[in-house]
Amino acid sequence: MTTCPELAAYGLAGHTESPRDVIAEAQLAERIGIGSLFLSERFNVKDAGVLAGAVAAATTTLGIATAATNHNTRHPMVTATLATTMHRLSEGRYALGLGRGIDALFDVMGLPRVTGAQLEDAISIYRRLWSGEAFGSDGPAGSYPYLFQDPTFDERIPVLMMAIGDRTLELAGRLADGVVLHTFFTDETLARAVATIRRSAEQAGRDPASVRIWSVLATVPDHLDETLRLRKLVGRLATYLQGYGGVLVRANGWDETVLARFRADERVQAVPGALDAVGTLEDLTWVRDEVLPASWLAASATGSPEQCAARVQDQLDAGADSVVLHGATPTELAPVVEAWRGRRSAALDSLPLNPGRMSA
Repeated sequence: MTTCPELAAYGLAGHTESPRDVIAEAQLAERIGIGSLFLSERFNVKDAGVLAGAVAAATTTLGIATAATNHNTRHPMVTATLATTMHRLSEGRYALGLGRGIDALFDVMGLPRVTGAQLEDAISIYRRLWSGEAFGSDGPAGSYPYLFQDPTFDERIPVLMMAIGDRTLELAGRLADGVVLHTFFTDETLARAVATIRRSAEQAGRDPASVRIWSVLATVPDHLDETLRLRKLVGRLATYLQGYGGVLVRANGWDETVLARFRADERVQAVPGALDAVGTLEDLTWVRDEVLPASWLAASATGSPEQCAARVQDQLDAGADSVVLHGATPTELAPVVEAWRGRRSAALDSLPLNPGRMSA
């Protein structure tokens, strides 16, 4: 079966109590032709390094990405070691993904909030370690008297950056091998984000086309039952709005008074946690019908597998190089991938399976 390197899915999409499920998911993703599996991290049973190792061991061609971890949760030598271990274990299929994370979570964990300067410094440290250097570092990412891995290292490990706002998009264009955008970007926002990344790369003296840009498309096909569709679409967007809605709303140019109304809604406030995890069918229906505009939820792929496949093409037409089909499992995505295979361009076969590379 033809592999589609331009497509990715998330392993253990959303919440899980069974991390072992990622093994079967990865094997199915590889079998139906999904090019890469992205692995998000949560501080429960979703450690990115453990999951990535399991996926590497269970597959032979599937690309693997952490999307994302945070540099401030591990010592830089620990993160660098995770990446070099995964790079060799997967025989070059792995990309390290980094993001800013959620400020409120870091506050309660007692960790410093992530800044662009810290990310830039951390990426520089990783790359120097992967190049076999031994050095001390005292910069935005922290003070480290002596950092080293192995003097023989010359590891080319791609770095992905997760980005929403313009400053992070510009930083990613300057530094990253690949950029993963955010779910629920409108097509217009996607096109602007791509232009920002390419422009920043060019201004930094890089080939703009060398940066691989991933659109993240919430994919909720009609063959799923209604409750699951509500949870994956309405619940997912609502959870983002609960946590860091301001940055997403501003990125899309949406009306901030709608976000304020959503957050002030008594029913929303009564939900004891993330809406995609603990919201009831009645809660989600209320949010869909009475609180959020339909236009916000339309920044997604819904309908038949053929309609979802058409939305994948929309992402490529807006300038993305690749598309993460977000929020659904490989089993749920199989009809969409099959529909996409019938319309995709053979030119996409030239993309590497490693999700952080544009060329071999």
